[in-house]
Amino acid sequence: MGLRNIHEQAKHDGAKIADGVPVKILTLDIECSPNVVHAWGLYDQTVGINQIVEDGRMICFAAKWYGETQTMFFSDFQHGHDTMVAEAWRLLDEADVLVTFNGKKYDAKHLNREFVLAGLAQPSPYKHMDLLPVVRKQFKFPSNKLDYVSDRLGLGRKVEHEGHGLWVKCLAGQADAWRRMESYNRGDVELTEALFDRLRPWLSGGPNLALWTAGGDACPLCANVESVSCGEYVTGVSVFEARRCSGCGGVFRRATRLRGVSSRLAA
Repeated sequence: MGLRNIHEQAKHDGAKIADGVPVKILTLDIECSPNVVHAWGLYDQTVGINQIVEDGRMICFAAKWYGETQTMFFSDFQHGHDTMVAEAWRLLDEADVLVTFNGKKYDAKHLNREFVLAGLAQPSPYKHMDLLPVVRKQFKFPSNKLDYVSDRLGLGRKVEHEGHGLWVKCLAGQADAWRRMESYNRGDVELTEALFDRLRPWLSGGPNLALWTAGGDACPLCANVESVSCGEYVTGVSVFEARRCSGCGGVFRRATRLRGVSSRLAA
């Protein structure tokens, strides 16, 4: 199969690439309320701790298991804060890999705060695949925002809404606003998962999904066991066979080296 066809297959097959792999991949996105503070102006403001009226908090999250059709949604409004936080903890405790967009700086830290405030221990260890650093490192798009990158790659757009006003209406308990928030939150998760699939060949340094398979030569990017030789992978001291995955199109090296340099200098 040619490289062009491999990429097209990866784009259209989506979640089918990793069918049968026992690794549990969770895509997640949270939404938070703003901090409510007292301020005397709009510009050049320094807000002290004693000016905080109400801390921001997680108000909802959406999540989806890779390969399943259902996108889950939990919120303050529908489930109550404690139940929502407990469900987020349960899902992360079950996950092997977490997929987010800007999740390492935002979602994960907000979630950890919610967990410790609720008296919960850390979830079981999981690998975190944040797609924003991948986009910044590998490409030069005019914008690195999820909406822009996904649109340019033909994956779709984020769900539109009225902006800050939506959060205000949700905090006021307006049911129609919460329906729009749910649609927006679910849409971000589904778009992030689609981007995860599209960027598979570029996810070097991410979780090694081959660890969850019995095959020693499985692709570390998608765990597919079928690949073709595509040359040599050269490091500073060794040469390995390079393989191109027949599923996602990514390139990886076999574990057994072909040859290496001598550790003893010639006389």
